[in-house]
Amino acid sequence: MTKIKIAAFLAVWITIASTFANAQTMLNLSGKVVGADNKPLDGAAVYLLNGKDSSLIKTALADVSGLYSFRVKAGIYKLSVSMMGYQAYKSGLLQLEQDKVMDPVILQISGTSLKEVNVSAQRPFVQQKIDRTIISPEALISNSGSTALEVLEKAPGVIVDQNGAISLKGKGVTIFIDDKPTYLSGADLESYLRSLTSAAIDQIELMPNPPAKYDAAGNGGVINIRTKKNKVKGFNGSLNLSYTQGRYAKTNNSLNFNYRDNKVNIFGNLSYNNNNGFNDLDINRHFEDVNGTVTSNFIQNSFVRRKGDNYFAKIGADYYISDKSTLGINLTGIYNPHSTITPVTSQFSNAANQPDSTIIAHNQEHGLFRNGGANLNYRHQYDKSGHEFSADLDYLNYYTNNNQLFNNSSYLPDGTMVSSDLLTGMLPAHINIYSAKADYDHPLKNGIKLSAGLKSSYTHTDNIADYFYTTAGTMMPDYGKTNHFIYKENINAGYINATRDYKQLSIQAGLRVENTITNGHQLGNVQRPDSSFKRNYTNLFPTVYLQYKLDTGSRNQLSLNYGRRIERPYYQDLNPFLSPLDKFTYYTGNPFLRPTFTDNFELSHTYKNRFTTTLSYSRSHDDVDETIEIVDGIYYSRPGNIGTYTVKTLSFDATFDPAKWFNFHLYGRVSQIHSVSDFYTGLLDTKGTYFFFRPIFTFKLGNDWTTQLDGGYQSKITSAQFVLGSRGKVNAAVSKKLSAKTTLKLVVNDIFYTFKNTGVITHLAQTRADWRNLSDTRTGVLSLSYRFGKTISGQRQHDANGAESEQNRVKN
Repeated sequence: MTKIKIAAFLAVWITIASTFANAQTMLNLSGKVVGADNKPLDGAAVYLLNGKDSSLIKTALADVSGLYSFRVKAGIYKLSVSMMGYQAYKSGLLQLEQDKVMDPVILQISGTSLKEVNVSAQRPFVQQKIDRTIISPEALISNSGSTALEVLEKAPGVIVDQNGAISLKGKGVTIFIDDKPTYLSGADLESYLRSLTSAAIDQIELMPNPPAKYDAAGNGGVINIRTKKNKVKGFNGSLNLSYTQGRYAKTNNSLNFNYRDNKVNIFGNLSYNNNNGFNDLDINRHFEDVNGTVTSNFIQNSFVRRKGDNYFAKIGADYYISDKSTLGINLTGIYNPHSTITPVTSQFSNAANQPDSTIIAHNQEHGLFRNGGANLNYRHQYDKSGHEFSADLDYLNYYTNNNQLFNNSSYLPDGTMVSSDLLTGMLPAHINIYSAKADYDHPLKNGIKLSAGLKSSYTHTDNIADYFYTTAGTMMPDYGKTNHFIYKENINAGYINATRDYKQLSIQAGLRVENTITNGHQLGNVQRPDSSFKRNYTNLFPTVYLQYKLDTGSRNQLSLNYGRRIERPYYQDLNPFLSPLDKFTYYTGNPFLRPTFTDNFELSHTYKNRFTTTLSYSRSHDDVDETIEIVDGIYYSRPGNIGTYTVKTLSFDATFDPAKWFNFHLYGRVSQIHSVSDFYTGLLDTKGTYFFFRPIFTFKLGNDWTTQLDGGYQSKITSAQFVLGSRGKVNAAVSKKLSAKTTLKLVVNDIFYTFKNTGVITHLAQTRADWRNLSDTRTGVLSLSYRFGKTISGQRQHDANGAESEQNRVKN
């Protein structure tokens, strides 16, 4: 960032602060929530309502001491308090003219046992905050029995493409789990998210412009998946079982549990997912002369048959040293053996479509993905105002090992075999990540809350590729593909963030600085010499959020935010390996990749917390994208800095309640993508506009029956070198609550089998190419969920987030 930009940012911040320095002083309304036994109720929901029309103004959760507080202007209010297993409380009118401490709210137990509790309230599917959008997956019945990846497909603004890549409002994102990065990307991230069941997810936070506390990685922001953590004493949890039938059958099962006794709390999640699917992929390539006349054709079909078992475990414990200090440990593990068998038929023909030759391939890959992680965290609360200190130490280890086999036989049109060859490859990889961070929050008397923190991370990756070529029974090393690449990276960061609420204006601003040191070393062989690279760069990342209430009832709110982001290359994308996908398609890395920097702006209007319209603009420099190049008929896919990438978006999110038994949610957006780059075929300058919408209809039929109809449609997308075809789907679901503990659900996905991936590759040298990819999207899912345990609150939650953006950059 230039000195001019930094000065401009600081000037805006100072101007805003000085403008509102003399605004009306906010008042403090506080109190305590306890049970009939006078013990505090941790996690009770406290709602501050407008005294005139009972519209919602603010929400708070009681802490471990049962305390809550609001900072609001003088006025007339009401309070509403609720908690599972207790009778709801509603106050009379409250005249607030000065700081006020309410008498304790005493909630009465609604029944003597869990089976007598009938909770009808449900969190809304979408909630808007100043710096994020919060999604509650359980609000959608069709999420039952699905994986985290399938849940993300239904989140507003999120698209999951045919390769499992995730984007938010058209831009790539960093995925976090419980405020901790996954450190994964590509096929490994897809496997990870498929191992996490929807039943284990509490909520999803979408942050296109995350605050300065988060790493600056991810040009599209952060998606944070928060898993369930029960807040009850004793032993409790839930069991979720599901069976899915498409062309092939698979299962998705999980167990969540929590045990708390005195000063110790133990919690965990165990899940097993059977991945059993396919991809039916057609690729068509038409070669032309300089005049554009077709000279030959290449038609290829690959039927990719995937099988695998995903085992996921997360175990954690908290020790309450005192009322103010907590020490915690979290252990995670993933074990994913998998195999892929791919018969491939490639047909060559001349300009008149007369057969020239056919190559039949039997490709196989048998692999293992394994991950282990440990987090040690500490939290100290100085008082109940939010003055606290937290620290995290993280270690993560990833191991992958893929054994590949490419068996190719070439035939003449009359069926005569003319050649046969065999390529085998062994690709082990080790990744070790170490991270340490500390955060400090300090609210000041003038209403400003300051936050600051430091973080340091170190990553070491070791990738080996050993290939052997067998012809006429003789095996020889293939030195053109054999490689050994070692990559090291150290990132050191610090940030400061400030927030303040005025009469009608809320302000949050922060600044983060990150220094990155990288070192890559490609070891040579008998045909290729050693090579290496080193980089050292430091960058500033400002964030600003403004939220203004246009009326006293907070019915209309305007929000404006800005943030700067960085997208560092995936670790394996820097690796100059040449890896075959088949005999005619290769993937290779690019050690000369530069990081991508993106500026994001958003302006939104929210009405009654139900209707949000957002106008966003982002511009990326040195954007990294997949590029396709053809050399002698062979396709080479490699990442490259394509230049500038601009996205303009108008989106809306609305919730309607026409009747008590009927709810309607609609999300839609219109986006324009503009890419400009110097390309190997000349100037690449593409622009396209697409639209996307997703409606959700929910019907409550009585007698604990609920039905749901949802779906989505995406028009054609033009992005850099690719034009993605339109696609859409319709899902239906029905739910029956068998008891207070047990729920049965039936879901049918992609009823009309219309969720098909198609596309065209442009800017190829004298070549036209397109593809069609079908997968097992039309499925029926039967799921059963069972809850057990008590409903007495009392668990502290620590958002351990020491290891941040590095994990999202591990790529298979």
